[in-house]
Amino acid sequence: MSDALCLASAAELQQRIRRKEISPVELTAAVLERAAMLQPALNCLITLCADEAMAAARAAEAQLMSGATLGALHGIPFTVKDIVNTAGVRTTFGAVPMRDHVPAEDAVAVARLRAQGAILVGKTTTPEFGSKCLTDAPLFGRTRNAWHAGRTSGGSSGGAAVAVASGIAPLAVATDGGGSTRIPAACNGVVGIKQSQGVVPHSQAQDLFGNQTYVTPTTRTVADTGLMLQAMAGEHACDPWSIGVAVPDYVDAARPHRDLRGRRIRYCLAPPGRPVAADVARAFEASLAQLRGLGAELEPFSGDGFDIEPVWRTINHTVWRTRFAPIVAQHRDALSPTFVRQVESAAAFTAVEYQQAMFARSQLFLRVQALLADADWLAMPTLTRTALPLEQDLFGQIEIDGQACPDVRASWFPWTMPFNLTGHPAISLPCGFGQDGLPVGLQLVGRIRGDAALLRAAALFESVHDFTGRWPALP
Repeated sequence: MSDALCLASAAELQQRIRRKEISPVELTAAVLERAAMLQPALNCLITLCADEAMAAARAAEAQLMSGATLGALHGIPFTVKDIVNTAGVRTTFGAVPMRDHVPAEDAVAVARLRAQGAILVGKTTTPEFGSKCLTDAPLFGRTRNAWHAGRTSGGSSGGAAVAVASGIAPLAVATDGGGSTRIPAACNGVVGIKQSQGVVPHSQAQDLFGNQTYVTPTTRTVADTGLMLQAMAGEHACDPWSIGVAVPDYVDAARPHRDLRGRRIRYCLAPPGRPVAADVARAFEASLAQLRGLGAELEPFSGDGFDIEPVWRTINHTVWRTRFAPIVAQHRDALSPTFVRQVESAAAFTAVEYQQAMFARSQLFLRVQALLADADWLAMPTLTRTALPLEQDLFGQIEIDGQACPDVRASWFPWTMPFNLTGHPAISLPCGFGQDGLPVGLQLVGRIRGDAALLRAAALFESVHDFTGRWPALP
C-alpha cells in the first residue's frame, strides 16, 4: 500500500484525500519511509523534515476530519530545492559555508504551496548556489540518476528531479537559471517547466529587472505541473515582472483537451554545428510524428542564432562574480574547485562586454518572437544525449556517439539557455529512451504568457505518449 501511495500523482492523491480514502498522516509517513530507504542509494536530500512533516500531517488530518475548508494541495507532500528559502528549515545552497543557514521566511512560492495545504518533507540537493548542470558538492557528495547509479542526475535541480522520479514526493520546487529544471527533468524522465518570466514571483532575485532565474515546478505529470503552477502563480510586490500577470486556470489547461488541429509547431534538432546522439534524434522524430498525429502542422526552422552559450555565460558569470567573489575570498578551501573557477572566470569581463551581451539577449528575444509570430510552439530535444557519467567534469569534454565534444553547456544543452534569456515558457517532457535505457526529453516552447496553452499542448503529447506508468528500477 505504501508503494502505491508514493507512486500516485498529486492529482490522484488530491481526490483520494478529499474522499477520505487515505489520510495525510498515512501518506506522509509512507513518503518519509521511502525517502529514508532510498536516500543512501540516490543521495537526493540534504535535509529530511520528518518531525515537522508529521506534525503538519496530523494538523491536516484534523482539518480534514473537522470539515474545514481545504486548500487545493491539502495533505500532499512536496520537496524544496535547497537554494529556495524555507522558514525554520535550513537552506544551505549546497555550500559548506551555508550549512547552518536557517531562513526566517519562506520564499513566496513555498509559502503559497503551504497555504494550499502542501506538506514540506525535505530539502533536495543542489550544486553550490545552483552553479552547474551536475548535482554534486563538497557538502553532500553526488546525487545519482534515478534510472542508473552510474549517471548524473543533471542539475542544478538534480535532487528535485530524482525525488520525483523515485516516488519520494509527487511535487518538487526547483529553480532554473539556464536549464536547471529542464536538464534534470530530461535526465530522470519527469516533467520540468520553466514558466514565463513573472508567472511565479521570484522573491530571492537580487537583480529584479535583469533576472534570468526562475522558481519552478518539477512533477511526474503535466496535470501535477498545472496544480503546482495554480498554487505558485500570481503577482507579488517583490517581483516587478509578476505585477499585472493574470492567473488562468492552469489545472484545466493541463488536461488533454481535444487535439492540435489548426496549430503550428516549428521544430529544430540542434543549432548548426551541434551534434545530437542518434537515439535522441530518433526519439525526437517519433515525438514530432506524435504531434503531427494530434493534428499539428509542423515546419522546420534553421536554429541560426541560437548557439548563445557565450552570451549566457557573460551575463550569468558576471552576476555570479558579483554575488560570490566575497564568499570565494573567505571560504575558498571549503568550496569546490569547479565553483571557484566559474566565479573567477568572469574577472576579465568588462562592463562593455556585459552590456553587449544584454543587447544580444534582446536580439534573441526578437528572434524567438519572430518564430512564434505565426506559430504556436517551438519543439526541440531538451538535451543532445542522455545523462552524462556521474563523475563528469564540467570543464571536460562529453561524448556523443563516440565523438568528443568540448564545452559541456553548449554541447549538451544548447536549447535550454536561450529561453532563460528571453523569458518564454519552456517545458521538458519525457519522450522515450536512449539505447542505454535512460530517458530522453522533448522541449516545447510557448509564447510569452502562453503558459496555459503550452500546458495544453504538453498534456496532449503526454496523453499519446504512454510514459507516466514507467518507473525506474530502484534499490
